[in-house]
Amino acid sequence: MSRRDCPTCGKAHKACICPLIVSLASEVELIILQHPTEVRRPLGTARILQLSLPNSHCFTGENFTTHPQLNQLLSEPDTSHFVLYPGEGATCISAVPVPHPQQKVRVILLDGTWKKAYKMWQLSENLHELPRLALPENLKSNYQIRKAPREGCLSTVEAGYHLLSYWQPGQDFTPLLTCFEQMIQFQVAHMSPEVRRRYIFL
Repeated sequence: MSRRDCPTCGKAHKACICPLIVSLASEVELIILQHPTEVRRPLGTARILQLSLPNSHCFTGENFTTHPQLNQLLSEPDTSHFVLYPGEGATCISAVPVPHPQQKVRVILLDGTWKKAYKMWQLSENLHELPRLALPENLKSNYQIRKAPREGCLSTVEAGYHLLSYWQPGQDFTPLLTCFEQMIQFQVAHMSPEVRRRYIFL
C-alpha cells in the first residue's frame, strides 16, 4: 500500500472514506468474497460494508473451495448460510421468511464484475450446496461511474444495504448508502470533463 493511501480504508488519503463510516449493528452477518482485482479499485464498495459492520467478514481470492476461514464459518452449527447470487435456482428475498432474531444467519456476497463473480461461483464448489438468494428486479443502482452490463445490477454495498434492510426492517442501514453516494460524488467532482463524458450520470 502506498503512503498516499489510508491504511484503514485503503483509498487515497484525499479520497479517504473513514470519516463517513458509521458503525452499524446487524444480526445478519455478511461474508464478502472479493476478487483480487477489486482490492485496489478506488471505486470499490465492499470496504464500506466491511468497515461499517463489525461482524462482517471479507476474504480475497477466486477459488474458495478449500479456503480455511470460510470453511470454518460454513461448518459452524446452528447457523444458516445463504449466497446472494441471482439467476436460475435463486429465490427472491421477498419470498424467504425474515430470519428470527435468535436465528444466526450469514449471507455471502461475491464482490467483482459479473464476469469475475461468475468465475468465482463456478470455481468455489463449497458454495454450490448453499441456498441462493436474489434481490427484487426493480431495484436501481446509483453507481453512476461504473457501467453495468444490464439494468438492475447493483454495487456490493447497495446489495448489502437492500438485503440487510429487508431482513431487519427495524434497523436503519442508510449510512451505508450515504457513504457510498458521497464517495461517488467526490470521484465525479475530481473527474476531467473528458472522463466524465464517458459515463451516463443519473
